[in-house]
Amino acid sequence: MNSRVIAVMSTQWGLITRPQAIDAGMSPAQIDRLVNSGRWTAVRRGVYAEARYVASLTSHAEQRMLADRAASLRVKKAHALSHHSAAYPLELPVLREPEPTSHLTRAGLVGTHRRDGIAQHLAPYPPEQLCHVAGVPVLGPARTALDIAREHGFLAGLVAVDSAMRMGVTRSELLAVAARMYCWPQSTILRDVIESASGDIDSIGETLLRHVVTSLGFGVPEVQFGLTADGRTVWCDVRLGRQIFEFDGLVKILTPVEGGYADRPPTEVLWAEKGRQDFITGFKLAVCRVTWADVWGPGLEQGRARMLREYLATCERFGTDVADLAPYRPRGPRPRPRLQRPTIRLMGWDRWAA
Repeated sequence: MNSRVIAVMSTQWGLITRPQAIDAGMSPAQIDRLVNSGRWTAVRRGVYAEARYVASLTSHAEQRMLADRAASLRVKKAHALSHHSAAYPLELPVLREPEPTSHLTRAGLVGTHRRDGIAQHLAPYPPEQLCHVAGVPVLGPARTALDIAREHGFLAGLVAVDSAMRMGVTRSELLAVAARMYCWPQSTILRDVIESASGDIDSIGETLLRHVVTSLGFGVPEVQFGLTADGRTVWCDVRLGRQIFEFDGLVKILTPVEGGYADRPPTEVLWAEKGRQDFITGFKLAVCRVTWADVWGPGLEQGRARMLREYLATCERFGTDVADLAPYRPRGPRPRPRLQRPTIRLMGWDRWAA
């Protein structure tokens, strides 16, 4: 590869199209030799990257961003990445699509055209809904979250909107974006999603947990229920009556290098969690610990049944009224946790260039 080819690839996340490579001085035969030898791989038809670079992208988000960027390079008309294709570069936590698709939105009348794994959405977007990530135009978090809700339904939309609010998007901003979609396909779901969302949810797992607890049919649960006493304050994920539901993800005991948040050895994390649970149950509250298998996938119904059993047993034992806990409620707002999340390398080419 000559320096002009490297320069093009370094500005496009390690990607180059066939016409760009030819314009940069390569012949069609040179391109074909690189592909046939296995040094280059076709990410999409006519869009190439170094094979060793593609193999280094091990996370789902990185793989999807490369595929979406390649799809974007194939479309000549002005567009922005949208839906899930915008969520990943924005680092907006969302549920995965059942069938991964590259989503591009072009200004125009409302409608969607799908072909070869690319969904081209014709829909207007005002300038304030557009932002740029690593030089690529993407629709912002509010618009992206609501597009995902229209595309994939209430639960996927709730996860996306919770994530957007956690990033700082306000409910009024979401309502303003939704107002522009009042006659678009599946737009009737948006108000329900926005009203159900909460900026106090800290993760996808907590969103799914709150959704399952709500589905038990005993009212809307409280999120981030706080207790303070003896110089200690704790915040519980979800409370319904005197039952506390805590979501346990593996990230709690993994270090940032391993993809988690722990800043100390797993044994210390688990010991501290035991002390925290003892503190909570000392208020005549019961704690139900929940994992991914209880709120997502084939174990969902079994998990819901277990949560229901524990809730009813707690009601029988302690009742549902929490008025006696009023003196132990924190007076100030909950401090938001600062999680040292592993950073996704949005550009990607830093690994390729190295």
